[in-house]
Amino acid sequence: METAQLDEGLFRTTGANGLVVLSERLPGVRSAAVGIYVRTASAHEEPRQLGISHLLEHMVFKGTERRSARQLALELEVRGGGLDAFTGRDYTSYQAHVLDADLPLALEILTDLVRHPLLRESDLESERNVVLEEINGVADTPDDLVFELHARALWPQHPYGYSILGTPDTLEALSAEDLLALHQKGYYRGNCVIAAAGNVNHEQLLTVLEREGWFAGTVREPPRNGVTPAPAVRGGICTEHRDTAQTHIVFGTDTFPLRDPRRFPLAILTNVFGGGMSSRLFQRIREELGLAYAIFAYKHFYQGSGQLGVYVGTQPSTADRAIEAIREEYARVAGEGLPAVELSNGKQQLKGQIMLSLESPGARMARLAGFTLYDDRYRPLDEMLKEIDAVTPEAVSNVAAEFFAPERQTIVRLGPESVNSKR
Repeated sequence: METAQLDEGLFRTTGANGLVVLSERLPGVRSAAVGIYVRTASAHEEPRQLGISHLLEHMVFKGTERRSARQLALELEVRGGGLDAFTGRDYTSYQAHVLDADLPLALEILTDLVRHPLLRESDLESERNVVLEEINGVADTPDDLVFELHARALWPQHPYGYSILGTPDTLEALSAEDLLALHQKGYYRGNCVIAAAGNVNHEQLLTVLEREGWFAGTVREPPRNGVTPAPAVRGGICTEHRDTAQTHIVFGTDTFPLRDPRRFPLAILTNVFGGGMSSRLFQRIREELGLAYAIFAYKHFYQGSGQLGVYVGTQPSTADRAIEAIREEYARVAGEGLPAVELSNGKQQLKGQIMLSLESPGARMARLAGFTLYDDRYRPLDEMLKEIDAVTPEAVSNVAAEFFAPERQTIVRLGPESVNSKR
């Protein structure tokens, strides 16, 4: 094992088998957040097996070699802690937030989930039905469904456009053998990142992990499932008619992966454009025109690409007007960039968001894992804040001109058939 200190109280250990372990000690807290991140997720799936990563994430909770499903649910919860998991595009995460004294127990349980699940055929049908209900829930929630439709419209031929949940047909075709094969292929030690933050001691963390067998074995050839850059459909317009009270609209385009140095100019622009009550979209669309209750801009970064978008929910009769007004705001930002006052405010807003988020052990844990999962360089907080301060008006203008151009935005509209379309 090789251990390096990256910052005050922050250490990274790399095992001979490829496992990466990170921890950050936060004085003054009595809790710890710990997560195991597996570099296998929905972006690595074949079309015929869509949803298998998410189904596997569900199935590991049905029982392990050392614990029943009930024990997994109870052991941390009765001690005031919590256990959770999620499947993303680029990785699957299993994590716990517990009292500091319970960190060894949390690591044991997470190890059980990741390395020792039973994956029994007898549990598959019931859990498949649970996921089908999850899919049905999205279908019945238009302000969730519209994002799925938009991802599909933006990346129709790439895994970033496929549903993480899969489809009823692909789920029906999956067997316990398929899940076991995915587990053996992707859930090995060297394909994992373990991160912890809070009242943790790095050496004690390594001791528990060694006891649980995490440093055994040698480096293993990674799966041949890297995420290629995602070619996107730009400027498309898709409409799906549903009998809903609102029309739900998402604008969006592809951007770039997390490692790109333009991420801070884009983050500043996204905040100023639609990041809160003071943003341009909120003030224009909601406060001035009264066209919506909910409107916001968002961004996501992936291993092979990124996404910038806007959501608005509005009355069917005002949907066209809302789209026109949002296009006007896109054009204004693309053509003018940001004036000095807005750029300064945008920098301060982004810095404040980052600093406030890091008050949470869970956010610290996710930050540690994130720079490793995305092959990024670790930056101390002060260095990151200086990078934000160093963003120039030219950098912002260049990003705005490229990614906020109205003609670049793919639009998905979900709601009742409009009066104009019936004519």
